[in-house]
Amino acid sequence: MSRVAVKRRILRIRDSAPTRRVDSLAAEEPLEIRLDGTPLTVTMRTPGDDFDLAAGFLVSEGAVASAGDIATIRYCAGALADGRNTYNVLDVRLAPGVEAPAPRNFYTTSSCGVCGKASLEAVRTVARWSAHDDPVELGQATVAALPGRLREAQRVFDRTGGLHAAGLFTAAGEALCVREDVGRHNAVDKLLGWALRQGLLPLRSTVLMVSGRASFELVQKAVMGGIPVLAAVSAPSSLAAELAEEEGLTLIGFLRGDSMNVYAGERRLDITPGAGNGSAGARTPG
Repeated sequence: MSRVAVKRRILRIRDSAPTRRVDSLAAEEPLEIRLDGTPLTVTMRTPGDDFDLAAGFLVSEGAVASAGDIATIRYCAGALADGRNTYNVLDVRLAPGVEAPAPRNFYTTSSCGVCGKASLEAVRTVARWSAHDDPVELGQATVAALPGRLREAQRVFDRTGGLHAAGLFTAAGEALCVREDVGRHNAVDKLLGWALRQGLLPLRSTVLMVSGRASFELVQKAVMGGIPVLAAVSAPSSLAAELAEEEGLTLIGFLRGDSMNVYAGERRLDITPGAGNGSAGARTPG
């Protein structure tokens, strides 16, 4: 099941000449995540990779760390009064002994996932893994190539122009997984959920590349997944840079062409002329 794009008739005006045509829009629908039948949160997302999204959300909340922490994930049948399945409600059953996170009593938009958090302290979830001791090194040319490689993998963006993307790469610049969504935080959760379900956490010696800005929440999600490097094509926030520094994360912003700003963890970036293939001892996630 994937409803990633929706057709809509529009009026298009180019050089003062109006024409009518059909355009493709990125789909945006609510997803309710339940734990053992109890509502946990609602987020606006692009349908597709929903199981990964739910699993990644639980990784971000610090509730799960391995595929074995989740017993089952399923769509809830009969979500509507007439018994039809909307494929917009998921029920997650945690394994025995896994503590469920507290329900979020607010609506999560596709643009920001933590706006409803009561305080900064509530957001600073205790991470299971530390990036401080991750020895990965990156060549400048390898980092510079990541936006282009991420863009090449944005299949739905080519049709709609309306989706964020998040990509997980090795230190040598090889794509492990790319996800798209109307919400940048959802795209990252889909990556984390994929990694959890593949048994790859923590994601040591990897790079998280995002198509937009680097918010505090995206840094937090990287930390929760054990990712040591976060790169973005746009700017980070001040709080994102502070958290990256505290957690030993390398944070790169304004990554465009051969230009980039390194806001934290510059020790991992090899700026020697010609450097570009990642560290020789780079490890695979796990």
